[in-house]
Amino acid sequence: MKKKPVSISYRRKREGKTNYKKRLKFLLSNKPRLVVRPSLKNIVVQIIEYHPKGDQTIISAHSRELEKFDWKFSKGNIPAAYLTGFLLGKKAAKKKIKESILDLGLHTSTKGSRIFACLKGVVDAGIKVPVSEEILPSKERVSGQHIVKYAEQLKGKETKIFSDYMQKNIDVSQLSKVFEEVKNKIIKV
Repeated sequence: MKKKPVSISYRRKREGKTNYKKRLKFLLSNKPRLVVRPSLKNIVVQIIEYHPKGDQTIISAHSRELEKFDWKFSKGNIPAAYLTGFLLGKKAAKKKIKESILDLGLHTSTKGSRIFACLKGVVDAGIKVPVSEEILPSKERVSGQHIVKYAEQLKGKETKIFSDYMQKNIDVSQLSKVFEEVKNKIIKV
C-alpha cells in the first residue's frame, strides 16, 4: 500500500492568522497597505510596504498620540479612530505617500465601524484609498454627536457608563467641540 505525500500548510494559515489569497491580491496591486488594528481601548493604524525579507512599516499612528493634541476622551471610539486616521494621513502626506489600499486582515467589514471611521480620516487627510462612500460613518458619528446625545439621555440616571469621565471631571457634552479643536491642531502639524 502506497502512502500519499502529506502536504503541510503554512503555520499562519493553520492558525487562522493569514489569508494568503487576499494577501497575494494586495501584493499584486503594488500599493502600500493601510492596516487598521482596533483593540478595546486603542487603535493602531499603519502603512506597510512589502519587502522580500519581510513587510516594513513606513508610517504608524496610535490613538494614544491624540493626548499630545489634548484629546481627553476614550481612545477606542469612533471619533478617536477618525482622528488617528487623520493623523496618519497627515504623516503620510509629509512622506509623499499619495495612495494606499485598505487591508482589513481577518476583521469583518461592518458599515460605519471604527475601521471605516479611521479610513475616512485617512481619506480626508488627502490619501487616495479606494472605498465606497456608503460604508463610511456619517459626519455626526465621526464628530461624536451620537455619544453626546446618549450622555444627555442618561443624565440624572444612576449608571456607570460615563463614570471614568466623571472621575476625571470631563464634560461629555464638550466632545464634539474638543473633536474639532483636536482636528484643527492636527491640520497645523
